[in-house]
Amino acid sequence: MTLTAEKPAAQVPESAPRRRPGRRPTSIGAFGEPMLWLTGGALATALVMIVGLLALVVHQGTSTFWPAAAWRIATVDGRILLGEVAVRETYRPEAMAFERLPEAQRAQAQAAVETQDGESVREMLRTGNFDVSGTHFTWVSDFEVAARARPEWAIVVERLAWGRFYGEPSEFRIGAESVGRGAAEAWARFQDHHAACRQRQARVRELETHAIGAVNAELEAARLALRRIELREGRTSPAYAAAEAAGRREEAALRARFTQIEGEIRALNQENDRFLIVFGTADGQTVEMKVAEIVRAYPANQLSWAERAGVYFSRWAEFLAAEPREANSEGGVFPAIFGTVVMTLLMSLLVVPFGVLAALYLREYAKQGLLVSGVRIAVNNLAGVPSIVFGVFGLGFFCYIVGATIDDLFHAERLPNPTYGRGGLMWASFTLALLTLPVVIVATEEALAAVPGSMREGSYACGATKWQTIRRIVLPRAMPGVMTGMILAIARGAGEVAPLMLVGAVKLAPELPVELSSAFPFLSVHPERSFMHLGFHIYDLGFQSQNSEAAKPMVYTTTLLLIALIVVLNVAAIWVRGRLRRKFQVGHF
Repeated sequence: MTLTAEKPAAQVPESAPRRRPGRRPTSIGAFGEPMLWLTGGALATALVMIVGLLALVVHQGTSTFWPAAAWRIATVDGRILLGEVAVRETYRPEAMAFERLPEAQRAQAQAAVETQDGESVREMLRTGNFDVSGTHFTWVSDFEVAARARPEWAIVVERLAWGRFYGEPSEFRIGAESVGRGAAEAWARFQDHHAACRQRQARVRELETHAIGAVNAELEAARLALRRIELREGRTSPAYAAAEAAGRREEAALRARFTQIEGEIRALNQENDRFLIVFGTADGQTVEMKVAEIVRAYPANQLSWAERAGVYFSRWAEFLAAEPREANSEGGVFPAIFGTVVMTLLMSLLVVPFGVLAALYLREYAKQGLLVSGVRIAVNNLAGVPSIVFGVFGLGFFCYIVGATIDDLFHAERLPNPTYGRGGLMWASFTLALLTLPVVIVATEEALAAVPGSMREGSYACGATKWQTIRRIVLPRAMPGVMTGMILAIARGAGEVAPLMLVGAVKLAPELPVELSSAFPFLSVHPERSFMHLGFHIYDLGFQSQNSEAAKPMVYTTTLLLIALIVVLNVAAIWVRGRLRRKFQVGHF
């Protein structure tokens, strides 16, 4: 009998799937590869959209203030235009676009467009000179252009009123005397006197806003004091008679001071009125302009790269530090920046304590049951309520009920003009605090739940009470999670616009809700005042401007500023959260 060695069975790796006889091989979907590609692709698509949006905003926002060349364009129908090219695009002209062309050029233009598959290129030329022409921008198609050039002495003028002006200087006058004729000499004289005229104009602005404003505030305070005595003791009381006599003396002194300020303003304006520069427009008109009314002027086609950079940063400085003008389409947005920051910080100070207290009760004190579950469901659903509903609630409850009650109790002398019974910074902050409250509650509850129960038990074992355990053990270690909720609240609240339109944000509010004061504590706070907001400013520029298409560059720039402001606030909160997390390395929130 012959014995043969049995052949060993092939070793099969344990990780390899075992196939049963007569069964189809396992599909690749069982190992998750399709879901890997699907989830990774979704993430990549989201990142591309976010980065693309940010890149568009950054590119458009940072290029708005760069000075462009000035072009003189002569059209075939006899118009002569001077301005900067704001937009250049390809479009399909309709038949009516050729109707204003002369008969000789019409057929030629149509044939040229047909050779380009029916498309043509057009430019939106920022021509300015609204006080002369009645328009800010003009569209010009390529088939309308007869000639174009870059004039050496084309001057771009940014004015206090009427927007930009484009022209060539021809004369400079001081009073009735002409001290500079011709473009070069007139421009040289303008540069000699422009700084001094602007200083006098700034002084006039300071007197009109601060000095006269202080006098009017004192007059109003005296009137309200007399009205308060009248309501409390009556017009026939001795106190009212004494207050009325004192008020007359104070009013006489204030009137004298008002007259003195007016005299100084009149003298400064008379001196400024002597300095005039004469421009010639592209269509041959002559325009006299006060030098003091010119914010900035430069020869667009003579600037070097360094000079263009100087104009660029000068515009940015004005945008960040000055007040708006020309229906918010020119000037700066400092009141909107200030209002956005103050409102967001005040909202954060309001929402975090209430959110933390509510989460503490739900997680640490309340008996878990049907009622608490219902409250949690209500809180989660509250986060999905449209923001405009919160705005209507804030207007009805805070302004018309709480504010009106405060006016009746403490500011009756101001009625029927409301003080707190209308939209203001305080009510806007309360409304947005309600809007973001669910976010803080949910984030805080999760942070409290992440603190290990053993730490609570150890604290109780050492004899600590429940509140001592919460205050010394639980809250410090949950603070990073609380900060996460605050970061989410800032990110949402700072960009909200709809509720603010009802409870305080306005188109123009040059008076800040917080300002310096000469009396202790040297800071005057007015939470009842309306305020400007960057989000509302973007809405106003994009949809309430004279020309929404032309306002797009400023919309992008303001959007970039709002995004940067939210990023700065969030980075500050994230830095604080990081310090807290490193201090209490217990769990992940």
